[in-house]
Amino acid sequence: MELTPIQTEMLVILVNLFRQKGGAVKGEEIANVLHRNSGTIRNQMQALRALRMVESVSGPKGGYRPTSQAYDVLDIIDQPGGAATNIYRNGKLVDGATVCEIIFTAVHHPNTCNGRVRVIGDIREFDNGDVIKIGPTPKNELVIRGKVIGRDDTRNILIFTISDLLTLPKRHIRECVQVGNITIDSNATINDAANTLLELGSHGAPVTDKKEIIGVVTLAAITRSLVSGLTNQKVRDVMSRDPITIDGDTPISNAVKLFDQYRVNTLVVLASGKPYGVVFKVDVLRESDRFGESIIAPSFMSA
Repeated sequence: MELTPIQTEMLVILVNLFRQKGGAVKGEEIANVLHRNSGTIRNQMQALRALRMVESVSGPKGGYRPTSQAYDVLDIIDQPGGAATNIYRNGKLVDGATVCEIIFTAVHHPNTCNGRVRVIGDIREFDNGDVIKIGPTPKNELVIRGKVIGRDDTRNILIFTISDLLTLPKRHIRECVQVGNITIDSNATINDAANTLLELGSHGAPVTDKKEIIGVVTLAAITRSLVSGLTNQKVRDVMSRDPITIDGDTPISNAVKLFDQYRVNTLVVLASGKPYGVVFKVDVLRESDRFGESIIAPSFMSA
């Protein structure tokens, strides 16, 4: 079915907003994104409704929602409950955006390799030259890096040159723990905690209270307190609370997703249900870069 460019763009924006909100989208919201007046949006929505691409929802929280036929026409497989493939722009996770399709285009030059990625979410902030990272993808756990060289707002597609394409290492997160079988009591002084971490060669450890994990303490947090002159503080005063835990036998790729999902820089690793140690996001990413297996030719790799 042939849609006009404005109809296609409106449909893409409707799908994006519907996914972000989890409910009906008002015409004014679409108009704000497109910088068009609401009357134009209403007229086009009537046409899309006649084509059975959208449905109207009545009530205070009403508006429009895409039909399954809209997803078919846009060639988007929407899997709200499935594993998400994240996309990063210049090192930062793009909120409300996930990758639904990756296409590797034909190579016309021996020193370049291009790709196209279709995104569910807003791509209007992406500019040529932006560094992007995609992944890890479900199942095959691919991570793709490159630079944006074009953008198709109508189809919500980014065109990019691929600088790196690798699979994450088939290793367990416990292998990334600097020092295992270490915990620090919440009532310990920060001086004692610092000495313990330095002696063991660890940058952090789980904090326990009556054998229950209640936080994570790091050398960085302790150092900040000592520099500020707060030498009498206890570990519980400088620790980060509500730690995210992960089983030590979990693949590294799953840990990478947890860091992004909970927006944390540390995870507490468990062994047989007991605290084993702490892993830092930077160490896990370094491990992925070090042991990840490149699956494109060296001529395609950039510095």
